[in-house]
Amino acid sequence: MDKKFAPLFEKVTLPNKVELRNRFVLAPLTHVSSNDDGTISDVEIDYVEQRSKDVGLAISAASYVTDLGKAFPGQPSVAHDSDIDGLKRLAEAMKKNGAKAIVQIHHGGAQSLPRLTPNGDAAAPSPITLQSFDEKEEHHAREMTNEEIEQTITAFGEAARRVIEAGFDGVEIHGANHYLIQQFVSPYYNRREDEWGENRLNFPMRVVDEVVDTVKTYADEKFIVGYRFSPEEAETPGIRMETTEELVKHLIEKPLDYLHVSLMDVNAETREGKYQGEGRVKLLHQWIDGRMPLVVIGSIFTAEQALEAVESKNVELLALGREILLDHHFINKIKNGKENDIVSKFDPNSEEKHDLPPNLWNQFNEGFYPLPRTDGK
Repeated sequence: MDKKFAPLFEKVTLPNKVELRNRFVLAPLTHVSSNDDGTISDVEIDYVEQRSKDVGLAISAASYVTDLGKAFPGQPSVAHDSDIDGLKRLAEAMKKNGAKAIVQIHHGGAQSLPRLTPNGDAAAPSPITLQSFDEKEEHHAREMTNEEIEQTITAFGEAARRVIEAGFDGVEIHGANHYLIQQFVSPYYNRREDEWGENRLNFPMRVVDEVVDTVKTYADEKFIVGYRFSPEEAETPGIRMETTEELVKHLIEKPLDYLHVSLMDVNAETREGKYQGEGRVKLLHQWIDGRMPLVVIGSIFTAEQALEAVESKNVELLALGREILLDHHFINKIKNGKENDIVSKFDPNSEEKHDLPPNLWNQFNEGFYPLPRTDGK
């Protein structure tokens, strides 16, 4: 290995004293490859074992905590005890080569797909009509009742229990990407006039507390709990960096082991407001103030980009998303001095080059995700 890349392979110790073998994280990637009922598929096992083998921390695809929260075709479930057997297989595959294995627990909220949910239903903090994931037309999401909100909070805790029983090392609470938890924080999605709207941080903090209490009951002190969030929304009125500052300062008071910011570009700057033009990651790192590691993702396609992110001193852990899908040997190639052989562009004419599950290959080939491509499309 070129010694300049050594910082990427430094060990990282979490607040609960768990040690990660390097700074790389497998991002929670939507692979659309679980069975139709949400149980774990053989294709999924092979895929996740490949992508977990070299990272320090591996996070599963977003896994729905209630049937009403299903937001993707081929999405895994943690909503039922009957899911546990498959989850055990997934845990074993993710941990096989030394990574710590995490399940991301999720609810789609307004973005749940009615064609996949019971009775074609979708529910959100407030009524809204929108188009989500692969939909051709908009769907309507109704307002959740207070009883449903309480049941959903409990469901996040029950999902954490199942994750523990399945033998994983931790959970990540999905509070990002316009899904239910973020929707409660957002003034665009949450226009309620009750306690859930008057304090929009009420729902995410209750979910965190429910998960933490579950972990205290069923797991030991080595079980990892993380939280993912998106720092800004394009919508008006939407989440701004000032909102996220408040969120982060609440989260660092909780017994969490890391925060994970969802970005398309690690170097992204704040859109508007008090912090306009300032680097988002730098601000977040300042607000966290060393209380826990920050996981950052965003357009890392080369070894040099990975090194630059870590050497900024604002990134403790670096999540790989689209790049680890393009080349699951990314980390190994850096470690063995072959960083120039990394595959950083999608080649639609060489399916074997990327070794993707069929459904995910089709999405890449059809341009569903923005990617560097060999054909320039």
